[in-house]
Amino acid sequence: MERRQQGREDKAIYSGRVSRVHNVITVELPHVGESVTEGTIEKWLKAVGDTVEKYDPLVEVVTDKVSMEVPSPVDGTITKILVEEGETVPMGAAIAEMQVDGDMPGPQPPDHPEPSEPTKTIDTTGVLLKGVAPVGPTGSAGPVTQGIAPSDEAPQARRRYSPAVMRLAEEHNVDLNLMAGTGMSGRITRKDVQAFIDSPTVSPDTPVEAPASAPDPSRQAEVGTDEERVPLSAVRRMIAARMAESVSQIPSAWSITEVDVTGLVRLRESIKESFQQREGVPITYLPFIVKAVAEALKENPLLNSSWDGDAILIKKRINIGIAVAARDGLVVPVIHDADTLSISGLAARMDDLAGRARQGKLTLQEVQGGTFTVNNTGALGTTSSQPIINFPQAAIMTTEAITKRPVVVAEDAIAVRSMMNICLTFDHRIMDGAESSAFVLGVKRRLEAVGPDTGVY
Repeated sequence: MERRQQGREDKAIYSGRVSRVHNVITVELPHVGESVTEGTIEKWLKAVGDTVEKYDPLVEVVTDKVSMEVPSPVDGTITKILVEEGETVPMGAAIAEMQVDGDMPGPQPPDHPEPSEPTKTIDTTGVLLKGVAPVGPTGSAGPVTQGIAPSDEAPQARRRYSPAVMRLAEEHNVDLNLMAGTGMSGRITRKDVQAFIDSPTVSPDTPVEAPASAPDPSRQAEVGTDEERVPLSAVRRMIAARMAESVSQIPSAWSITEVDVTGLVRLRESIKESFQQREGVPITYLPFIVKAVAEALKENPLLNSSWDGDAILIKKRINIGIAVAARDGLVVPVIHDADTLSISGLAARMDDLAGRARQGKLTLQEVQGGTFTVNNTGALGTTSSQPIINFPQAAIMTTEAITKRPVVVAEDAIAVRSMMNICLTFDHRIMDGAESSAFVLGVKRRLEAVGPDTGVY
């Protein structure tokens, strides 16, 4: 009881929706925002037959925005798992069935409902763990009838497809009516469409049964005795899909520029101990860089935009994503309205976001809405790189390792300076070299102007 009460007080609450037939309910994948349309079942934390309490985590789910745990909406026992690990389903889809312990609130269905009577629904509450706050409606668009498989004679017009399936089918001119799915209740998955496209024997006029849900054998190399096959996690699959989407859809170009950050290095060295004691967070080079980027974006708004087919969408807010290497893969938490924060404010915000990113405790809002991305690859020791744009943004910039080397300065003198490369990849549909170079030179000018009189508040 204490654990359940603590869950109510400390966890973010969402209004979930379940469908009920007598004392059996269906647990649905909750909606967590309009931009998140589907999720991948990463790992079931409970098995069929397990007894769970309300708010106990049931399953780990990965979306293209964030990882989260979906809790049990009621006290009960799991009787059926409807979606297997690794399968991607739309938000609001049924993922499990539970036998409810005791009575439940809400309208009671008749003992012998007529076949035509829709299943009753009730509202319950639950929690999204790992600090995921509510950002939108939850539950499916309507009630779900349990224990009844879809009729084979159902009209094709009633079939529903996830956005990923529809997008892939449109790209390859695939008629989804020609396919049978391997997903839950015969639903067509993205994997089914891809296998259909890759099949060399498919006739466009002949319906073809979708392959089994196992990975396509033609894409698997034979594993030798001195090799190990590592299955992809849902996070790694999501990263791979987003990177492939960026490379295939964005005609990008890139440039590299040297920056003399000697003044920045000296300033940081002089204030780092006092700043740590006063603010409780370390002062790194990155807050100075993000401040320079935010100000340069104000001067060059094309870098803070996205492609929209027949137009360019220029974003009025400057929301800078910071790439963080987390345990399951690259995560990009977003500093919203970065241009309104001081260097000390940016340092505190980055320290908080990076720490929770590595712990898997970011909220959905904290990974949404980015308009430009900065990646500090120099922390890994690199001196130049060609980053991939964080789709659908217009550009991404890396900051490389700071190294000391001899540089020609005023009056042909040679001095040892702290030098850093900044590398920019940009969408060549949106801008040309003139606009991208103007932005990079704006960042360079601001960083090279940092000196002992530069304020951090």
